[in-house]
Amino acid sequence: MAAGKSFNPGVVVVAAGRGERAGVPEEGPKQYRPIGGMPVISHTLSGFVEWAGASAGIVVVIHPDDEALFRDALSHVRQADGIQFVYGGDTRQQSVLNGLEALERANPSHVLIHDAVRPFFDAPLIERICAALKAGDNAVLPAIAVADTLKQADAHHMVAGTVPRAGLFAAQTPQAFDFAVIFDAHRRAAAEQRFDFTDDAGIAEWAGLGVRLVDGLADNVKLTFRRDLAMADEKLSQNLIADIRTGNGYDVHKLVPGDGVTLCGVRIPHDMTLSGHSDADVAFHALTDALLATCGEGDIGDHFPPSDPQWKGAASNIFLAHAAKIVRDKGGVILNADVSLIAEAPKVGPHRNEMRQKIADCLGIDLARCSVKATTNETIGFVGRGEGIAAIATASVSYGNMR
Repeated sequence: MAAGKSFNPGVVVVAAGRGERAGVPEEGPKQYRPIGGMPVISHTLSGFVEWAGASAGIVVVIHPDDEALFRDALSHVRQADGIQFVYGGDTRQQSVLNGLEALERANPSHVLIHDAVRPFFDAPLIERICAALKAGDNAVLPAIAVADTLKQADAHHMVAGTVPRAGLFAAQTPQAFDFAVIFDAHRRAAAEQRFDFTDDAGIAEWAGLGVRLVDGLADNVKLTFRRDLAMADEKLSQNLIADIRTGNGYDVHKLVPGDGVTLCGVRIPHDMTLSGHSDADVAFHALTDALLATCGEGDIGDHFPPSDPQWKGAASNIFLAHAAKIVRDKGGVILNADVSLIAEAPKVGPHRNEMRQKIADCLGIDLARCSVKATTNETIGFVGRGEGIAAIATASVSYGNMR
């Protein structure tokens, strides 16, 4: 890499193919078929997101007919906000060029070009590739030495000879390049109507670039046939860990003279009221924080600052519904919501089922998954003196599976 040039790599993931060799066209393109509980491409994109080194962004090249499939696949990827997509062309080569054109706006120093149907790469592989780029190589190819004996066949499928395997390697992706160099090579190939290249390293060779080999990864196989998908699904199913997260929330509001309190969205007549910028529903506030905690999205004050006048007197179900949407946008499924209210008065028991129903309606989950409990503070502390009401909430959310 040239002195003084910052390392700002981007990623282009090629996912515009039809996957005919995977069979059963009605099941859709192979990059969207499920393995381990989510689409192949979701695993691939998750790998790049978890690597967290694509500072210039990730561009996915998709078929125009697959936008709905892609958006669904993206819902399985955490922190997918920075992933953009463009439509591909008639060939893989044209699709890569479209991806490079989209990535150019981010001014990348380098680019990693990867097949969507290779979901089993890992961070050490990417770091080996990046190390070669940083050392000054303009083109880097991960590859595995060929171990099988290779036979050449004639037109009648008879063995015509044995091909020496010394020095032969099987190419993998991601293949990585100086961005400006490979972008120029792709454009020149297109201008000269050269559409016969099978990978990007081939274009680099044609353009006169030296291509550095680095150790590939045996597991980094391309899922080509239906049996490949079945084996990948079996592999992931044996190694999946359920990603179940639990978040906690706590809130307290002061009691002042009034005519009632709102708890879990239910208005209860009382000779006091809860003081707060919104409707001061301590239960919904605590539960909002519990949900946000399951995906690291801060707390209620980050999303609804008490200094903002638009939330004065607002119903707290707005806050809770917002937290639930954040969870779902990140691929979460809310499993359970539990609220414990600590108050000397008013009595919660007569309103418990209505409170549970309010939670269920707001979160879009079954009533049986919603719990509301109440206890006093045995006249101890500010709650015991009737100066305020506190709430503790717990939420459990499934974010699918982890590899």
